[in-house]
Amino acid sequence: MRRIGLGAAAIVAASALVLTGCAGGDEGNEGSTAGGTIVTNGSEPQNPLIPTNTNETGGGKILDAIFAGLVYYDAEGAAHNDVAESIETEDSQTFTVTLREGLEFTNGEPVTSDSFIDAWNYGALLSNNQLSSYFFEDIEGFSWEEDSELTGLEKVSDTEFTITLKQPLSDFPQRLGYSAFYPLPASAFEDMEAFGESPVGNGPYMLASEDAWQHEERIDLVVNPDYDGPREPQNEGLEIVFYASQDAAYADLLGGNLDVLDAIPDASLATYQDDLGDRWVNQAAAIFQSFTIPERLAHFGGEEGELRRAAISMAIDREEITEVIFEGTRTPASDFTSPVIDGWTDSLEGAEVLEFNPEEAQALWAEADAISPWTGSFQIAYNADGGHQAWVDATTNSIKNTLGIDASGQPYPTFGEMRELVTTDQIQTAFRTGWQADYPGLYNFLGPLYATNAGSNDGDYSNPEFDALISEGATTTDPEEANALFQEAQEILLQDLPAIPLWYSNVNGGWSENVDNVEFGWNSVPLYYEITKG
Repeated sequence: MRRIGLGAAAIVAASALVLTGCAGGDEGNEGSTAGGTIVTNGSEPQNPLIPTNTNETGGGKILDAIFAGLVYYDAEGAAHNDVAESIETEDSQTFTVTLREGLEFTNGEPVTSDSFIDAWNYGALLSNNQLSSYFFEDIEGFSWEEDSELTGLEKVSDTEFTITLKQPLSDFPQRLGYSAFYPLPASAFEDMEAFGESPVGNGPYMLASEDAWQHEERIDLVVNPDYDGPREPQNEGLEIVFYASQDAAYADLLGGNLDVLDAIPDASLATYQDDLGDRWVNQAAAIFQSFTIPERLAHFGGEEGELRRAAISMAIDREEITEVIFEGTRTPASDFTSPVIDGWTDSLEGAEVLEFNPEEAQALWAEADAISPWTGSFQIAYNADGGHQAWVDATTNSIKNTLGIDASGQPYPTFGEMRELVTTDQIQTAFRTGWQADYPGLYNFLGPLYATNAGSNDGDYSNPEFDALISEGATTTDPEEANALFQEAQEILLQDLPAIPLWYSNVNGGWSENVDNVEFGWNSVPLYYEITKG
């Protein structure tokens, strides 16, 4: 059993990655599982389980278990080969990918170059309306104007293909462990919606049956006996339960009915370490929390909106909320990324907008009122099944008491219900947002969330100067220069506040006496394949 302190996680971003070597061991997967099925918590996925249309943690946790990509990330966030035998480049613009031979999906179809090329092309086509299409933007042929094949993908053989980018990107191989880049079997394209309900993957686990996904309740996974990659399961499967509340999950953990929990409810943060003995984790993770106020809402467009965003941000006492609500397991944010990512800094120009300053907040609010007097109430939407009520209430109370306006939380029963309103631009209030990194780099906290047309740009933010800076940062081969450009881009975000940064999260979790070898990764997700039971 492991007990990890606050500062245990350290993530170093890779640069100019070239990955070589075989991912699997010489002996492969001999099915050497120990004990039984690991019972853990999760949340109902927003959409059918299609890799290019899943950008939230509930679905992502499942996809990462049932699929294997070209690379995977270890506990510290370093990229290693999985399906790839090698990923090589001489100029960081054209990459040659060689696949390990003899790999199969769980329906017996071979994993080939076409499995990646076809899946990525599907995700990139605008007519398919995939949430993660943005991740293919850098590949030659991608277009935001019309359907266009990724001409930068060229098949050499069944086990080799090349990727040509529009411009050099030194961290491109590091991105390839994200779920958007997973392969798909040919059968998926016969009926993609049906496939998403009962997906066929190539990873360490597979669905226990065609009806293994019981919506709003659970999903059952068993070990894939044909997987021979580096994430060989040391157990017999996963039972991922979609709890209605974190409190219910924690009660099951204490009662021995849940093996691993990756989110302690607020009400138990003061006691969980005593409750669990040495079976807990309080570890820094690549998680950033915020809330977003769309510009389309009344009073939040143009100059008036900029003033009101800044006023609201400075009306929030982050220090008090993180101490009282989260028992010090959160740290007030000073930027839009995470302290565990290489290149992070707390010295950005304009970061004072994230500090509690009631007088300045009131002055800015008055300036906005001079443009257009405030009417109505201010609300922050959140999903009630995620344990967010306490901090939302504390945040809106801080805003209400500072600015003298009506402010409150707006709960939705489930994460999926709220996200559906967000992604279809139907939500009429501010709403909680955040980011659990896809790969360990500053760009991943910026491009997918705030670049024009990005798939996770929930507030539809667009600033050409910001876009230019992150694009330049992504193409430089000097990591220090790249990080400097990303920080400059963040200073624009601090002026525009497309989201209101709140705090950085630790992963606070625990496990039962029934399991051993529990380790939480750089992104807060347990390494399920390592866990043993019995």
